[in-house]
Amino acid sequence: MNKIYPNQPIIGVGAVIIRNGKLLLEQRKANPGRGKWSVPGGVVELGESSKQTVIREVKEETNLIVEEPTLIDVVNYIVLDEKRKVKYHFLIVEYFMKLKGGTLKAADDAAELRWVSFDEVKNYDLIKSFREFFQKNLQVLEKLDSSSVLM
Repeated sequence: MNKIYPNQPIIGVGAVIIRNGKLLLEQRKANPGRGKWSVPGGVVELGESSKQTVIREVKEETNLIVEEPTLIDVVNYIVLDEKRKVKYHFLIVEYFMKLKGGTLKAADDAAELRWVSFDEVKNYDLIKSFREFFQKNLQVLEKLDSSSVLM
């Protein structure tokens, strides 16, 4: 599957993890969005449900174990090149996740991980689609908490 200049949209997932009023942000190590911030996530693999994907991707990128994916929103990430040709097109299913275990550690596609207060999120160099998602859903996000007894 070509992520760059695809023939059709690619389905991805994002994991919204909130602890003590702070959102877990990930700085991307790879394109699309290398160096920008978003939530952990990735691409749905053939034969895998979006819920299975989000659980797997969180483990691979953060070393956290999560459960109970709950749909928050579905967003588009579309990037055009200078000739207006579609360079990237992702349909991203954003899930709220409950923490079950693990120790936070950046791995796989994550260059860095940070717990960021809602007030500070807007100051990060966010991927455009995540910035739009965050602004649209902020009132919902402020009521959520993924914590059990972790960290």
